Amino acid sequence: MSHVGVGPRAVMRAVAFLSAGVLMVPALTGCTSEDPSGKPLAGPDIAAADRARIADGGTLRWAVDSVPETLNTFQSDADATTARVAQAVLPSMYRMDERGRPVRNPDYLESAKVVETEPKQVVVYRLNQQAVWSDGREIGAADFAAQWRALSGKDSAYWTARNAGYDRIEKIERGANDLEVKVTFSRTYADWQSLFTPLYPKGVMGTPDAFNDGARRTLKATAGPFTVKKVDTKADEVLLTGNPRWWGEPVKLEQIVLRAVPRDERISELAAGRLDLAEIGADTAEQVTVAAGPRDAGTGTPLMGPDRTPAAEGSPLAGPQGRSAAQALRSWAVAHGSDEEAAEEEVLAREKRREDLARFERRQKALSGFEVRKSLEPAYTQLALNGADGPLADERVRRAVARALDRGKLAEAVLGPLGLPAEPVGSHVALSGQAAYADGSGALGDQNAKEARALLADAGWVPGGPVKETGDGEKAAGAEKGEDGKAERSSGGDDGTYIVGEDNKNDDGDDGDEGTNGTDGEDGKADTGRESGEKRGGGKNTAQGGAPGAYAPKGTAAPAGSAAAPLAKDGKALTLRFVLPSGPGSEGLRTVADRIAGMLEKLGIGTDITKVPDESYFKDHIASGEYDLALYSWPTTAFPATDARPIYAKPVPAADGSLNVAQNYTRVGTDQVDQLFDRAMATLDQEEARDLLRKADSRIWAAAGSLPLYQRPQLVAARKNLGNAGAFGFRTPVYEDMGFLKKGAQGAPPPAATAP
Repeated sequence: MSHVGVGPRAVMRAVAFLSAGVLMVPALTGCTSEDPSGKPLAGPDIAAADRARIADGGTLRWAVDSVPETLNTFQSDADATTARVAQAVLPSMYRMDERGRPVRNPDYLESAKVVETEPKQVVVYRLNQQAVWSDGREIGAADFAAQWRALSGKDSAYWTARNAGYDRIEKIERGANDLEVKVTFSRTYADWQSLFTPLYPKGVMGTPDAFNDGARRTLKATAGPFTVKKVDTKADEVLLTGNPRWWGEPVKLEQIVLRAVPRDERISELAAGRLDLAEIGADTAEQVTVAAGPRDAGTGTPLMGPDRTPAAEGSPLAGPQGRSAAQALRSWAVAHGSDEEAAEEEVLAREKRREDLARFERRQKALSGFEVRKSLEPAYTQLALNGADGPLADERVRRAVARALDRGKLAEAVLGPLGLPAEPVGSHVALSGQAAYADGSGALGDQNAKEARALLADAGWVPGGPVKETGDGEKAAGAEKGEDGKAERSSGGDDGTYIVGEDNKNDDGDDGDEGTNGTDGEDGKADTGRESGEKRGGGKNTAQGGAPGAYAPKGTAAPAGSAAAPLAKDGKALTLRFVLPSGPGSEGLRTVADRIAGMLEKLGIGTDITKVPDESYFKDHIASGEYDLALYSWPTTAFPATDARPIYAKPVPAADGSLNVAQNYTRVGTDQVDQLFDRAMATLDQEEARDLLRKADSRIWAAAGSLPLYQRPQLVAARKNLGNAGAFGFRTPVYEDMGFLKKGAQGAPPPAATAP
């Protein structure tokens, strides 16, 4: 997977809700005269160019994580590539602007207005009269109605993944003419602009069979600037070609090839000239940046590269190369005391080094045609605290854990080295710049070790010294009690070294996660993290040495004994199960986890880090609740009342007696949060809706089930002469504007179109 993340319309969570007497929420107010939504922390980085500067033709080879199993975005196995194809080939009534807010797409929609609110909400869409499907049929009310019926949830024969919003529609009919579509809602729906994007033709949505199977590998009719020519599972490619019936701005590219390339192979594919655009991790980004940097005026090779150790004084390697140099080296080595066998080994080693250097220089020269474009994704990484059972079922412990963490340092460690704005995320429902954003973290409070310790003490967790045997033969920390029965502070605890440094993340890594560069431990060697099942904190189980950081400078060792004495309650240590994915793209997440573990260790909270296979991480651990702490990412959308609600909704009992957690993997929810989301979804007053969403966010912060950390970095390697493509940030790509700059505008001419 490209990153440990989940889409806002996906799967599930269970509950430890809060009593009114414990939950302390500060006064929640509405918007002030100063808009709290702010501005995006980073804008798109796409090498924006006027269409007049873009050449006609060429093939864009764009790396993706996988060839999609389905082209139907409303099915459960749809993925990011499904969405990318849909953006290029299907109608969208609205697209996202640079601030992550919906704007009308004039290629399909001349206008869309709420024309009635009483007795029911009525929206009238007026379509662009030129908008047609690739088979020549006009886009109209029949397509809207077919999609509504398929996604309404009333017919179980349709295997739909979601029906949010469509279940509130009462009827769809033709308006005053063929260009008008009249939608009447049975219940008021604030997020009506989220509907019919993408819009599928009635041939896909008209029957359950067509919906379930008809759009998995092909789309018979499309209506975007591109159309799907072929989904090639053998070549791991999707080929998109220009739509001859497209009525908008002419498409610049001849075709787009979406190639499934693993993240750790993208640097090689870029160097080999087989890709033009690829999302990458921090390590790859560094290589591309070095290759694109200053070059030697004589050789054209990068000034930075492998260590070029000079040959020994008088060595013939400083002179002529090739066979004569090798023969000279043998003679020189023997003359200086080496036997012939040793001389031969030195010759081979030197020749191999020359070959490696030549290969490196060829690779760097190839990569010099690329640059790194960077922004921030519309997604954030969070720390999830499972409140279903165990120590974190107590709200006081969750709040203490949250207040032990310095989110600013985590954000700086992850984003600072990348040159991206390093601000911690202040909302669960939106990101800076989006309409619903406001920093609600004050409902929880800033990092404060003193108050965190007070919360833990109030919950019965106190510093413990001695240990006692548990049933499985392991030792558990316990609070040693004096004659008065009260816990006594022990002078024991961990005497190891805590490494102070900046942990970092490129959530994408080289396969979509944070990336990893270790910091130095006590012995000066890089500490790449603890192995599966290692513990930190809790007395003698504390891991020694450095905590690795992603892209961060080397850490500085704090004084020995900086970790607090382990906390315990009823003879049991306060140790939290920290579950993480073990795949090669998850090093950065594990680095962040290690830094968090170090912060908790300072309070005496131990962590038992377990690394599990990527494929079982969500299914067997997160969704099933088999964890205390976990890291994963949530995207944000322009419609949080609809898309964020299932993430934070209070779990409810299912008919079979189990708990339906929807997407609330932390299993922490309240009736008040649900009611605020419902009210936001049911008002057409946008200011009121924003106020309700911000109040909901404050209550989510106070419940301390989820702790937003930082907005995910977005790093993209792009050919230097590729315009209008790269790190899009919030913005929806405009596929018809993408292309290669004309000769003389910049860089090399566009590559010729080639068969996939």
